[in-house]
Amino acid sequence: METNEISEILNRPISQELLARDLLRMAYVAKDGTPRNIPIAFTWNGSQIVVCTTKNAPKLASLRANPAVALTIDTEVHPPKILLIRGRAELDVVDGIPEEYLQMNGSYEMTAEQRVEWEAEVRSLYDGMVRIVITPTWVKLIDFDTTLPSAVEELIRERAERQNA
Repeated sequence: METNEISEILNRPISQELLARDLLRMAYVAKDGTPRNIPIAFTWNGSQIVVCTTKNAPKLASLRANPAVALTIDTEVHPPKILLIRGRAELDVVDGIPEEYLQMNGSYEMTAEQRVEWEAEVRSLYDGMVRIVITPTWVKLIDFDTTLPSAVEELIRERAERQNA
């Protein structure tokens, strides 16, 4: 998929709405060769997805061995809005708490006092984290209005061909 196609899809209003959400699901291949799919908080910096994790997270060894990931960000309403993203994970070990980690947890419902307590706890627990930076190499937006899953599009096309035959 060309970079301009990716940018066009990610800049659509529905994509931007989805990229402003709190959680995505990240699929990757675990060290034992089986698939994993985890919910994880994220931020969108305008060109990349950034997730942060502990330096001892099991997923890091898996991502070092096979950095291919598939992400899903969606809504819980009917019809759903779904943003599918594929890319490669680049791992960046950092000292302290990455600003993205603090940002990505900013939309959870917390009082100001709870937020201060949470941040103090985070800072006392972690001496560093790993930023997992994902640059999209393929994207698809499904809104069930202007776009559909490719299998449904195929069925609609086949039905139209049968009706016109």
